[in-house]
Amino acid sequence: MPNIILLPHHEICPNGAVIEAEVGETICDAALRQGYAIEHACEKSCACTTCHVVVREGFDSLNELDELEEDMLDKAWGLEAESRLSCQAVMGTEDLVIEIPRYTLNHASEKH
Repeated sequence: MPNIILLPHHEICPNGAVIEAEVGETICDAALRQGYAIEHACEKSCACTTCHVVVREGFDSLNELDELEEDMLDKAWGLEAESRLSCQAVMGTEDLVIEIPRYTLNHASEKH
């Protein structure tokens, strides 16, 4: 089972975390299943950017971006070349190192 290393985030995991993920599972689902509340205002339907993450290591092991995710990412705060929507990024067999950006463009937190 691959691991996801979450870098420290001031609200979600102040000390960072290492979580287990299943091959074929999204980054968002793996984090939520283990109690790390990555915001996902659109219920993981690729209709917002609140679950935006930056993949610091292991980016190439994820599934390919599709056109809808690319279009949504253009609206994300702090977009980088290794950015993904965690609700769309499907785990492969490699470990990942993930940074959750400090801010989102969501004006009202859904507190999922």
